Amino acid sequence: METGEDTGGPSGPGDLGLRFGCASFNQDSTSLAVGTKTGYKLFSLTTVEKLDCIHESAETPDVYIVERLFSSSLVVVVSTTTPKRMNIYHFKKGTEICNYSYPSNILAVKLNRQRLVVCLEESIYIHNIKDMKLIKTLLNTPANNSGLFALSINHSNSYLAYPGSATNGEIIVYDANSLSTVAVITAHDSPLAALSFNTTASQLASASERGTVIRVFSIPEGLRLFEFRRGMKRYVSISSLSFSPDGQFLCASSNTETVHIFKLEQLEPNAGDDTSTWTAYVGKVLSAATSYFPAQVSDMMSQDRAFATVHLLKTNQRNICALAMIQKLPRLLVATAEGQFFIYNVDPLDGGECMLVYKHRLFGPDDEQTQETDSVGAEVTMPVQPFPSYAATAALPASGPVTATLTGYSEDGGAKKGEVIPEHEFAAGPVCLDDENEFPPVIIHTM
Repeated sequence: METGEDTGGPSGPGDLGLRFGCASFNQDSTSLAVGTKTGYKLFSLTTVEKLDCIHESAETPDVYIVERLFSSSLVVVVSTTTPKRMNIYHFKKGTEICNYSYPSNILAVKLNRQRLVVCLEESIYIHNIKDMKLIKTLLNTPANNSGLFALSINHSNSYLAYPGSATNGEIIVYDANSLSTVAVITAHDSPLAALSFNTTASQLASASERGTVIRVFSIPEGLRLFEFRRGMKRYVSISSLSFSPDGQFLCASSNTETVHIFKLEQLEPNAGDDTSTWTAYVGKVLSAATSYFPAQVSDMMSQDRAFATVHLLKTNQRNICALAMIQKLPRLLVATAEGQFFIYNVDPLDGGECMLVYKHRLFGPDDEQTQETDSVGAEVTMPVQPFPSYAATAALPASGPVTATLTGYSEDGGAKKGEVIPEHEFAAGPVCLDDENEFPPVIIHTM
């Protein structure tokens, strides 16, 4: 299962499940894209109780990468049948914008309103999303068989982070706008396993293959800001890192049963006598004692624990997580490799154990409604809403044949139909892509 904003793609098409190839949240976690043996589906995440499938495609089988550009109709798809080729579609029109082929299998794709980035095992390709032209190729990058990299969703600061070494946790931060390296961060002793930018691209979270420590760095300076310990006794495989929209929280999921949520806050000393309570007194004593401990022990004592947690029903399954605001409340979203989607309430003040409020299936209606209980409480498994027809989802039906305005490249070098994304969509400031009638993300040229 491929993750969204957080980690790279699968190690190869052969690792895909029978029904579930990948899942990814869009850049603002308002949509979930799912790739399967029969194609891909796009779900809207605007309510807790209802999981709407806004589009379903069976034209491309065995999808192992699917990425949507915010709430627009632009979607990127890669299939195991042609793992070296990336197809870009306007899904509401049912048209292909372009396709590109690469010298080896595509491992991951990420995009924002300025750049589209494709990761191969030893190279990275950067496209200008306005016209899909290739503008930069980073060759001979360290071996990266998982396709791990992160791209900031802030198009004004299109930072790209990828492994700088195959043997340790070095991170290279690259400015995809100016096409230059801005920082090299020595983040971990072990190779990297997960990377994620916050929404403003001012911070970067990372985890190594050991999975015991998560670190957050300032961008572009590369200074260490936070360090969180998610476990000390066992190594785990962290599959997903994701910041909350306001940048105050960071969630991490792994192959264990626990999802951790950390709070990014600088603890400040209390004014006046900070030893007035027993807890404060002990804290002061331990703080003073760290100067006498070995460095490794001192670091361990100063690291923060999780602010909130979630305990899943199963372990050793791949999943992705995200923090989002749904119906004006903070939620933790978890999609699992078994095709289940969980929504939890998060208490932003007190943290603690998060309450499961809804569970949805991503592959179709349940056989029947059942009552289930897990470690965090009871919830009812609701049937997935019926899929709307294509006609119901098409906001702007084409009025004539589409002509090529952009050259895409197929494996035999032939031209494909293309479209151009308008310049005004990428202007400075917030851009609304939710209403296609008001703000179409792609211009269709008709005869």
